[in-house]
Formats: sequence, C-alpha cells, structure tokens
Amino acid sequence: MSQYQRLLLILNPAQRHSPALHHAAALTAASGAHLHVSALVPSLDILSLLEQEPRDEARQNYLQDHRHWLEEEADKMRRRGLRVTTQVEWVDGMDEQILQHVTQIQPDLLIKQVQHEPLLKRAFLTPLDWRLLRQCPVPMYLVGATGHALPRKVVAAVDPSSDFAQNSGLNDRIIREAIGLALQCDAELHLIHAYEVSSVYLGDVGGGGLTLKQLSNELRRSLEKTFLELANLFGVPAERRHFVLGHPVSALSEFALEHEVDVVVMGRSQKGGPHGLLGSTTEHILYQVSCSVLAV
Repeated sequence: MSQYQRLLLILNPAQRHSPALHHAAALTAASGAHLHVSALVPSLDILSLLEQEPRDEARQNYLQDHRHWLEEEADKMRRRGLRVTTQVEWVDGMDEQILQHVTQIQPDLLIKQVQHEPLLKRAFLTPLDWRLLRQCPVPMYLVGATGHALPRKVVAAVDPSSDFAQNSGLNDRIIREAIGLALQCDAELHLIHAYEVSSVYLGDVGGGGLTLKQLSNELRRSLEKTFLELANLFGVPAERRHFVLGHPVSALSEFALEHEVDVVVMGRSQKGGPHGLLGSTTEHILYQVSCSVLAV
C-alpha cells in the first residue's frame, strides 16, 4: 500500500517558480496519491485605497490570473496521469487558513515551500513555518531550495538523549516516516544523531566521583548504545548510521551539505507539548539547510 493517499500543497501563487510544485508532483507520481493544491493569496493592502467597485474588479482579475496559471500547471500534471485538484482564494490569517484546509482535506502530508524570515523580524514575530510546526496535526514536508524533486537520499535525525522522544515513541515515528518516504521514492535511508556533551548537561547526570572526561565518555557510550539499538531495530545498514559530535543544528546542516541530502526527517514539538531541544532544533534547522525537511 502506498505511503500517501492524499497530499495537500500550499502555494503562494506570487512565487510561481517555487520548487514546491515540482516536489509535490514528483511525490504524487511516485505514490499515486491525490494532490490538492491550495493557492492562498494574502490580501493586498494597496487595494484598500481604491473605491469599492474598482477594488472588487481588481481583486477578481488578480485571482483569475492566478487561477488560470494554476490550472495550466495542473493540466500538465493531469496529462501525466496524476490526480490533481486546485483552488485559489484570498486569505487574511495565513496560518489559520492553512490549518482549516488541513482539517477539511485530512492529508497524509502537508507540503509547503520554506518561507525564510529576516533575523530581526524573527526576534519580534514567530515565523509562519514555526507556528505551523507547533500546530499542524499532520506531517509537514517543508521544501528547501536544493535537492531532487523526488528524493534520492533521506536522513532520519533521531535524539536518543531525549526522554520525551524515547518514551513517546517519537524516534520510532521519525524512522518509520523516513522509511516510508525512502521506499516510496526508492531513495537511500540514513540514520543520524548529532550529540553535544556540555559541562552543564554532564552536571545534571551526576558524577559519582568520575572526572568530566569519564562522564563524557560514559554519556557518549550510553547514547551510542541507544542509537545503535534503534538502527538495529529498523535494519539500517552499518554504513548508513551516523553518530556525530557537534551542536545538532550545525552538525546536521554540515552533514546535509556534505552528503548531498535531499530530505532530513525530524521530530517537532506540538503546541502545549514539551518544547525541548528536539523541537527547537527542527525550527532552527529550516534556516540552516538548503534541502527539504520532513517534520513529524
């Protein structure tokens, strides 16, 4: 049975060269899923300067232009045998509207282009993608600027140091989602954990008379043991297991670049859940990697 039955692509029609459409089409072709494309157009404040009648006409013309473009793109996919439906509409609250579409369509996967926000803006406002990561009830496929439309190399990033990830089964879900994607796309599956042993973290685990170096070695062995147990459980080949030292964001970013990764599969914290290292790493990795991120 296919990994995906229904896919939802959220598009900003003003960005017509976004690679998200090509990624969604490739996943649809590989899975045989039904693809629904929602092109959501943010309200244009400049139109409020017009009188009511010309404003309504301008809005309709603007939407019609986007509908015509999107239907042409959808027809290209339909001629390839893909099942595609489309809609174009104005929105005021983008994240609320996206979540409504998710509730109505119930997709197996929400696909969206990563929307980069400047650092200064992020200091005052939570980026749209971060808000969605915390609230969206289905896995999110956030398309980066590079990588093959149909992934060839998929990396599952797990965190055996997180009690939440272990006890909730999140690490298992990350790996299963990555396996499903890799099988669907006939891609290589890799497993990675990036760990950083800090003196603060070591202070939390207790010493028992051990030196800092001994504590570091003990912690590393413990984490690696849990990591290898996960790899063995899911049958990941030895040459595709990567246990690396470094801050998770920078280490994962460097690995993705060096190994030409197409998709990193990671866990995320839901709204009201434990927003620990695992969840925040996924949010910040969006601004560090150029490949796509599948958030579970």
